[in-house]
Amino acid sequence: MRDVTTTNFGLLIAYVIPGFVTLLGVSTFSPTVASWISSGGELPTVGGFLYVTIASVGAGLTVSTVRWLVIDWIHHRTGTHQPDWDFGRLPERVQAFDVLIEIHYRYYQWYGNMIVAVLSLGIMRTVVSGWSLSGSLMIAAVVALFAAASRDTLRKYYRRVDGVLAADRRNKRTAR
Repeated sequence: MRDVTTTNFGLLIAYVIPGFVTLLGVSTFSPTVASWISSGGELPTVGGFLYVTIASVGAGLTVSTVRWLVIDWIHHRTGTHQPDWDFGRLPERVQAFDVLIEIHYRYYQWYGNMIVAVLSLGIMRTVVSGWSLSGSLMIAAVVALFAAASRDTLRKYYRRVDGVLAADRRNKRTAR
């Protein structure tokens, strides 16, 4: 990845950063993961960087699966619904669809994945270090912030993609 583009930036924020935050929590239990993250005052090694990067992607994909299972479910059950899209319109509108993914959905993934990652980090640190009111309040504030932002970006994504791929609603009404 030589240059940061909208595409690889979206993937970085959607998967790698939440995965790395989760690895920070795992490092409290695993000396191996802790050694990948902390160079102990020495220059980081290529191997350590590679391990952290690959593990961050894997952890980020796992976090994203938990987000899909929990956060998406909560949003869909509390009023944020995916419209009925006509993917037959996609071939002539794929560029607009891709742009909407990069400017809305990747950010939704970031916020939703960070809810899972921050909660995971908080739980793992609490198990090792014990509970603290200030730490819990900080986590609650960050999770609330990401929850509000995830809902907003998901709604915008749904609304704007609906403008690009809306199913013909007139035909559906007359067919009933």
